[in-house]
Amino acid sequence: MNLPNKLTIFRVILIPFFVFFMLAPYFPDNGKYIAVAIFIIASLTDMLDGKIARKYNLVTNFGKFMDPLADKLLVCSAMICLVATGQLASWIVIIIISREFIISGFRLIAADNGIVIAASYWGKFKTVFQMLMIIVLILDIQNAGFQVLGVILTYVALILTVVSLIDYIVKNKQVLKEQK
Repeated sequence: MNLPNKLTIFRVILIPFFVFFMLAPYFPDNGKYIAVAIFIIASLTDMLDGKIARKYNLVTNFGKFMDPLADKLLVCSAMICLVATGQLASWIVIIIISREFIISGFRLIAADNGIVIAASYWGKFKTVFQMLMIIVLILDIQNAGFQVLGVILTYVALILTVVSLIDYIVKNKQVLKEQK
């Protein structure tokens, strides 16, 4: 169990604490600040584990599987919490989560055929914008400029989600052709 994998596991362990502080009624004034701090720490471990794994050649099959899963769990948990608090429309979350299921299915089919599909830049941009959107929406600062920023980040994240899905399918359509 190397350091990048430990960081990935740490990120997964942080998720229930994040959800607790987002939704529990025990911290009405400070819960969102604790939740956003946990989310930022978890998001930074995502960046850090990948850099460490590549720099020190610590890439493992466990990491290839768990790192993207941990990211999906973190981001999807946060978005579901934001739906529960009324800060994010459910249809947006459904589109984003649907993309994650489609890509995961694609990766399973590819892996079954011995093909490894790397993350694209579109997917990385999507993740960054989703994480920024989540942070801004959780903070929910009651300022017109900040509110507009939240709306812009939401729609940019949504657009990047769709674009990255299309890019992924176009670049990897041979995976589907091999299933016939």
